[in-house]
Amino acid sequence: MTVAQPTYSRRGGREARRTIRTAPKIDMLPTLKRGLPVVEPMNAEQVERIHQASLAILEDVGVVFRDPIAIEDWKRVGADVRADDRVHLDRGLVMELIKTIPSRIEYFARDPSKNVELGGPNSIFVPMTGAPYMRDLDDVRRGPTIADLGTFHKLAHMMPALHSSAHHIVEPMDLVVAHRHLHITYSSMKHSDKIFMGMTTSPKNAEDVLDMCEILFGKDFLETHAVTTGNCNGNSPLVWDQVMLGAMRAFCRRNQPVLCSPFVLGGANTPASTAAAVAQLNAEALSALAYTQVIRKGCPAIYGHYLSTVSMQSGAPMAGTPEISLMNFMIGQMARRYNVPWRTSNLLGGAKVFDAQAGYESAMTMMAVLMSGANYIWHSAGWNEAGMHCSIAKFVVDAEVCAMGYRMTQGIQWDDFDEALAAVRDVGPGGHYLGHPHTQANFERAFFIPKLFDNNSIEQWYADGSKDIKQRALEHARRLLAEYEEPRLDIAKDEELRAYIDQRSREIPAVDALNDEY
Repeated sequence: MTVAQPTYSRRGGREARRTIRTAPKIDMLPTLKRGLPVVEPMNAEQVERIHQASLAILEDVGVVFRDPIAIEDWKRVGADVRADDRVHLDRGLVMELIKTIPSRIEYFARDPSKNVELGGPNSIFVPMTGAPYMRDLDDVRRGPTIADLGTFHKLAHMMPALHSSAHHIVEPMDLVVAHRHLHITYSSMKHSDKIFMGMTTSPKNAEDVLDMCEILFGKDFLETHAVTTGNCNGNSPLVWDQVMLGAMRAFCRRNQPVLCSPFVLGGANTPASTAAAVAQLNAEALSALAYTQVIRKGCPAIYGHYLSTVSMQSGAPMAGTPEISLMNFMIGQMARRYNVPWRTSNLLGGAKVFDAQAGYESAMTMMAVLMSGANYIWHSAGWNEAGMHCSIAKFVVDAEVCAMGYRMTQGIQWDDFDEALAAVRDVGPGGHYLGHPHTQANFERAFFIPKLFDNNSIEQWYADGSKDIKQRALEHARRLLAEYEEPRLDIAKDEELRAYIDQRSREIPAVDALNDEY
């Protein structure tokens, strides 16, 4: 008996295809292995000029280490300490120390299939962190809660091009400051099985985070495996403070990578010159990178920075400016000169809402970041209002833009070249390739098809409700969250993590201040 086949209207077929095309695909993309050449605007002589200028700053001007332990550490290795806390670093000492920093890092995730590599041509995308406000699923700007942080961690888990759940993407304002790091870390671990970052808001907080990592992975595991990343910001110009240095020691002693990140506000805490600003930043980064090796020879460390320029009209930080792109290109060259992995910031913007300014600034930043050869690409989703808020709409769009950047930076694919050329002979003049077997087999990978960008005719756009990208993004986020499946923690480890949080919450006074003593 012949069974009649169902028929579909054109509209139904279009809707079915759209449903398939827009269905969430949450398999994480592997480490980005760059296939494009990097942009290097400086010649060898200019790279050496920056290098020598930075070493002269370290020797002649010195760097302030506002930390008695760090001062004693520097004295122990023969550094010239003057005026109690100003360290003048001999160039030979600095170069000898940074030689022992590993050029590559392998990160281990809770799900081993999500392990990633860093350094050389290997790069990863990491969401933004630190926003004191958010724009929620209704695009309302408000203070975030720990539940909101969980929402962002769930979204990060489901975004294929994001390789990490980071840590405090938004600041959970419903928790006292002294206890936040515990719940932030647990949220990173619970809602995603990707790698994550570790809080460095105080040395004690850093120790707590690392204790929790030991519960999750095993105490001996951290000694030989990178599982988290700490970030230590400098106080430019040329100052490292006690809080950051103490947190740095906590991470280095347990052999976990730390980002050594001068915080540049070009023209305010650096000279009003792109090249001179890079020379100062490079000196600051070298001083911290060298100190990691004083703490523990051979421990992993990452050349970091945060780049912004300052509006001389308002004093506000600016993103997406030409000078930031130039600095990224230059810093990439310096990091490669020292053969250390390096971190930069991605998709930055100062727009107050998710608008054209946000898109242009973010795109300008991202192109420079990708073409400069950055390895640890932080702040890759959600950043807006100079980092004051994380937008759910921008978060999911940024993550898709990262996937587009991922595809571009992989470079040209040649694996099916001969097969595709054979299709030219099959189709011949005047034909089309839509039904050809090669097209059917390769269309999904041949050309990136964005889910959130609308490329239909205006008539179709009207028929679909005339939605702008913010509306489409918020609908997509709601759909993702509705389909989210938690990557379950091992029951025993989950119970141990919760018990640790309870114990430390009893030990640390519940105050709105950093935990420096308990």
